[in-house]
Formats: sequence, C-alpha cells, structure tokens
Amino acid sequence: MKTEDLIYLSTTIGNLSGIPVRLYDGDSLVFYHSLAALPVDPIRSDLDAVMAIDRSVGYHINSRFFYYGVVVIGTRRIVIGPSRLAASQDQELREMAFQLDIPADDVADFVQGMKQIVQMPLEAVLQMLCTINFALNGEKLTLGDLVGSGDNAFGLEETRAEQRMAEEAPSPEALHNSLAVEQTIMNIIRKGDIAALEAFVENAPAVRPGVMAADQLRQAKNTFIATITLASRSAIRGGMDVEDALSASDAYIRQCELMTDIRRITQLSYDMVLFYTRQVQRIRLGHYPTELVLQVANYVQHHLSEPITTDQIAEHLFLSRQHLSRRFTREAGIPLAAFVRKEKAEEAKRLLRYTDKPVAAIAAYLGFSSQGHFSRVFKELTGMTPGEYREKKHG
Repeated sequence: MKTEDLIYLSTTIGNLSGIPVRLYDGDSLVFYHSLAALPVDPIRSDLDAVMAIDRSVGYHINSRFFYYGVVVIGTRRIVIGPSRLAASQDQELREMAFQLDIPADDVADFVQGMKQIVQMPLEAVLQMLCTINFALNGEKLTLGDLVGSGDNAFGLEETRAEQRMAEEAPSPEALHNSLAVEQTIMNIIRKGDIAALEAFVENAPAVRPGVMAADQLRQAKNTFIATITLASRSAIRGGMDVEDALSASDAYIRQCELMTDIRRITQLSYDMVLFYTRQVQRIRLGHYPTELVLQVANYVQHHLSEPITTDQIAEHLFLSRQHLSRRFTREAGIPLAAFVRKEKAEEAKRLLRYTDKPVAAIAAYLGFSSQGHFSRVFKELTGMTPGEYREKKHG
C-alpha cells in the first residue's frame, strides 16, 4: 500500500479512536496524528519496546499500565497509543513528564493533553488492530492469538527485594495458601513494611492453596485475583487512598487475564505485593497513624511535584491553618512543614538512585525554589548532598 494511503488510514484511526497514531518506515517517523494537544509524544520512553515488536499485530504495556498497539506492514508499522482503562492522576502525569524531560513550561499542557486521550480497553484496541491487519496484510487474527504476547514492563523499582523476588520466587500459590501465610502478607502490606516483605520472600513457606480451577493457568489467575483482592483492601486499611488502591487492582487484574505464561503471573504477583506495600510505606507515619495524618500524607503524595503549603492542605481538608498545624504536630509527632520536606527528600532519594536526572531537574520537579534550596534541605535531612547520596548509592 502507498504511503499516502497508510497516512489516510492512520488519520482515520486517530480520529475515530481519539488516541494518538503514528506511521513509521523502519526507524523513521513518517506521520503523527493526535486529537489531543501534546507538546511531546509520550511514546519516547517506550519507543524501543514498541519498535522491537516483530509480529504483524502486537502490543506493549508499560509500568504505568499505558499500552501501545502495533500493526506491522513490511518495513512500515502503524502505532496507536498510549491509552489505558483507568483515568490518570495529575501527579502521575507530572512524573511521566519529568521522565520524558518535558520543559517545565510545557508540563501543564502535557498533563491536560494526556487527560484528553480517550480511555479504551486494551481488548478494544487489539480488535481494531486485528481489523486493520486483515485489511493490510490479509491475515485473520483474534484476541486469542495476541494475548500474552506483549512486551510488558512491570517491575516498579530495581531494589534488592525485587531481585530476590524474581530469583527466589516460589509459585504464585505461596501468596495465597494457608490462613497464617495469608495473614502475614496482608499485615505486611497494611503496615507498609518493606523489610518484613524482604524477610518473608527469603523464607517463603512451601505450601499450596486449595484448588480453584482444574487448569493450571486458570488456577494461577484465580490465585492472583484472590490475592490482589485482599492486598488492595489491606492497603486501604493501611491508609492508601481508596480510588488509588482499587484502580491499581483493576489494572493488575486486567493485565493478569491477558497473560498466558504462569511464570509471568508469578512475577506480576510479587510486583503487585511490593507495589501495595511500598505505597502504604510512603503514606504511613508512625505505627498507628490517625485519619488526619493519613489524609495529609495522601495529599502530599498526590502533589509531590508542586510547592506544598500548609494553607493549601488546610483548604483541601476544610480546616483552618492553625488548627491543622496544631493537630498534625500533636498526632504525627512532627511539624507539618517538616513532614512535607521529609516526603520530598524521600522521593528525591528514589530519583537520585534510580534515574540519571540532573540534580537541578530533580529540584525543579519537586517544587523547590532553587537547586541550592533543595540541596540544603536534602543535606539537612540526610547528612549528605544530593551528589554525595547518588555517588554512595551507585558506588
């Protein structure tokens, strides 16, 4: 088919779906079309994985549950995405913009543009691609031919705990078996206890659940669904925002249902438990946080990339500034402003350790007025400058 015909087809796909679409010839971008105004194409961080797809129809899902669908026609390919089922939160999109090196002046436009992209189930995207593939390649494919074949990028952070999970992980059955093991894992999630999770993984008991399906694959999926149902509720009990916890649960379950490899379901199970445990860890303060402390912690986590003031939090919680400050200090044992600085420093440590972003970029992303201000706060809380911390962790 002529290039101009593929451009026409790509434009029609983009207009009908409301999802950005591109046409590549080899590694060269020939055409891009998006109804949403995006200052930067978000595919940039997933392009290598997308271009590695060599089937006539394939897909890639990244760690934020955004997916891209691909139809390959000889040396050319049509790529549609990103889309996903769950709505995106502003903080999540701001972090995505940071990872894409989008200039600060364009971040708001990027967030707005991403929210304009139509949310569509992956199955609907794949069915659309199967139809396009039949028209272009004369090949009849169904969803059954595609699921489980995507290049999926789960794995949330490259910690030692995760490495042990991948290397020593028992079957997913170990995550949902006897009542004692089940309660242990749920308590770990509820408390946000990463250290306890590491210890559990190292000594996971070799026990098995009851049979929930005659088929091994279905058994693994049913085990995963049962586990994540309990895990998401435990995270909510630990203080995680209800909508955040249930949206993540829905996304994980949908991804699990698309998998056909039990080993990948096993890894997804551990990624999921680690995800919920880490999320609870990030919002808990003390052993028994009060409702107010959890509300403040959730607000801070949703606004980490912005300057956060006591007045803003007070307005969000419908409290006076003075009342909020007094109550938070009394219930959390730390002044509110100090808590905000501590949370930003924790996020800075993660970015310094797991990304190669310049210190100045991290400072700007976290809402500090200057790199100098960021460095002073960071050293005050950690005893090291950002550069020293990065060198130590990478050394």
